[in-house]
Amino acid sequence: MVFIAGGTFRMGSDQHYAEEAPAHRVTVGGFWIDPTPVTNRAFRKFVSATGYVTIAEKKPLAKDYPGALPHMLRAGSLVFTPPKYAVDLSDWRAWWHFKFGANWRHPYGRNSTIIGLGDHPVVHIAYRDAAAYAEWAGKELPSEAEWEFAARGGLDGAEFAWGDEFMPGGRSMANTWPGVFPHEARDGQQRTSPVAAFPPNGYGLYDMIGNVWEWTGDWWSSHHEADAAKPCCIPRNPRGGAEAASYDPCAPEIRIPRKVLKGGSHLCAPNYCRRYRPAARHAEPVDTSTSHVGFRCIIRAQT
Repeated sequence: MVFIAGGTFRMGSDQHYAEEAPAHRVTVGGFWIDPTPVTNRAFRKFVSATGYVTIAEKKPLAKDYPGALPHMLRAGSLVFTPPKYAVDLSDWRAWWHFKFGANWRHPYGRNSTIIGLGDHPVVHIAYRDAAAYAEWAGKELPSEAEWEFAARGGLDGAEFAWGDEFMPGGRSMANTWPGVFPHEARDGQQRTSPVAAFPPNGYGLYDMIGNVWEWTGDWWSSHHEADAAKPCCIPRNPRGGAEAASYDPCAPEIRIPRKVLKGGSHLCAPNYCRRYRPAARHAEPVDTSTSHVGFRCIIRAQT
């Protein structure tokens, strides 16, 4: 793990998506953080030691999903399936499909495998799965503030984890979508990549941007708090909003709380999801797993 000394930085952004605003100062304490997302190899050790079964491997219960079609109540997970032509970008169902049998062992469906993917980030991980691994490892999931401080790599206020230019000198700095999303990908890169395949940030951390979204421990809130009026009032080690405020207001009948994801993924592209930045954030229901969400862990320094 890599030790991050902590400090005060400007969290969020006023230049992009509304949920990232307002930019505001926060202070975080010191912590150790995994240098890469948790890999398939590491997660397999956890499962072998504990017998743990992920949410994607279990049949959903009808009582938890009122109104669900009976034939859909089977174990599985959401898998990115690229269309062969341009589609309406407002309808995510054009590229996301729930596949029976998809889980961390079978990332693209029941007939797929992770053989040869030991150093790729583990995916199809719901929040409870990530939290269970962290507890087994004697670690925790980072708060959103801790995660963003680490992702910035010492470049407070920079647009990206490596500076202010997305592709400096034409060089790809992270595994993001290399073309027109979701149907055109140069070089055929449409999946995860081995961890540490791209350059580290200033703190020596890999894949803080792109490859897979990463769980944090914070409940989702639709925006950040306002900046403190005085230095004495800067929040220290904030832990996000309240669970009650994390539910999706667009689907009030679904009472599943949401946590904050950070970092973007290999599916983020300039024409669709410009969330390949430390300030970017996304709400994810705690029961949901997909083929582009993983996690990494921290250990907080004793104070």
